[in-house]
Amino acid sequence: MGINAIGTTGYPSGGYQTRKAERTIESGTVESIKTAAEQAVQENIIDYDEKAFAMVGPNAPQNVKDAWMEAAKEVHANGLGIRENGMMTHISQMMVQRLNKMFQGEYGSPDILGNSVKSAIRATKQALYDLEHPIAYTPKSIEVQQSQIKERQFYHAFLEKLEQL
Repeated sequence: MGINAIGTTGYPSGGYQTRKAERTIESGTVESIKTAAEQAVQENIIDYDEKAFAMVGPNAPQNVKDAWMEAAKEVHANGLGIRENGMMTHISQMMVQRLNKMFQGEYGSPDILGNSVKSAIRATKQALYDLEHPIAYTPKSIEVQQSQIKERQFYHAFLEKLEQL
């Protein structure tokens, strides 16, 4: 029983319906915001495979870039472990090479792939070797192990395409 429109729990008796309606309106607003955000993402599509390539091969020739992009599309992964949403899956071997060059004093955009097909093959073989022969055992989560499998597949596909050039 309520007194002066106050229910038995101390809330206004019409409050439940009012709050429910407010939530419905709010969720509709959230849905329209999500739709607007999705449209903005579609209009400004960022190709993270290309962005990853720019981080390791700014001076590489176009045929090396084409091989990178083909391998990335084929495997659905790239040599830096950057997903479609821009997040990194793990620290890849090419990222390790990039960081090593930065520690050696090459700041800005350390060029891992070099300026020729031969240098790109050499860097990819080194990354593949480092991936298959780690210096020390480090326990990894299943997600990281799966990402490293994709990374290995990418390096093999990229290397195959480079050797055909």
